[in-house]
Amino acid sequence: MKTVVSVIGNDTVGIISQVSAVCSECNANILDITQSVLQDMFVMVMLTEIKDLNCTFASFSEKMRVLGEKNSLDIRVMHEDVFNSMHRI
Repeated sequence: MKTVVSVIGNDTVGIISQVSAVCSECNANILDITQSVLQDMFVMVMLTEIKDLNCTFASFSEKMRVLGEKNSLDIRVMHEDVFNSMHRI
């Protein structure tokens, strides 16, 4: 199973590192990552493999949300099935 993690917010040092640290803590494998800085706005989309998570999907998602809140970022974790269903309509 996979997730799509999106991150949007003001560009600051360490965003990728912090998001990657949560992935590592939860044993989510980063498969692909793309990021851009548009003026001062940081935008990242990450594809992760979660078949070996050591926590629940809800916990992983909540840890990302809390990280985003702490750093004034919008971080969302979407299960691959939901992402694919949304884009079939």
